[in-house]
Amino acid sequence: MIRSAGTTGTGAKAGTIALWVLQIALGLAFVINFGPGKLLGSDQAVQTFAEIGAGQWLRYLTGTLEVAGGIGLLIPRLSGLAALGLVGVMSGAILTELVLLDGDVLVPLILLVLLATIAWFRRDRTLALVEHLRPRTSHRQV
Repeated sequence: MIRSAGTTGTGAKAGTIALWVLQIALGLAFVINFGPGKLLGSDQAVQTFAEIGAGQWLRYLTGTLEVAGGIGLLIPRLSGLAALGLVGVMSGAILTELVLLDGDVLVPLILLVLLATIAWFRRDRTLALVEHLRPRTSHRQV
């Protein structure tokens, strides 16, 4: 079981290492393989997005989100938020495969589960990032 960052012990350390290995593997997969295939217009990506019927702009958007998310998985402060964003991308991929393409959802489903796991275990970082970005209001009385 992977514990929160504040927990000590051998099990927690092994869990943290396993989580980082997963993040690095998925991050590199999105940065090197998944995203660039869409951005550079691989034949398969062009054909798939043509079948969807939304236009090739969606291929560019998806590829950009995948590369950005992959980079985010490799940055500690952004890893939880990046995983959460990629969960959204994979949800869209699964829905598209089921509704429009009658395709195989196994790969995006596995990716979704792995990314959701990262998002869950990095939720403290995501909440801290959101809190940091929240505008500060003054409570000064006049």
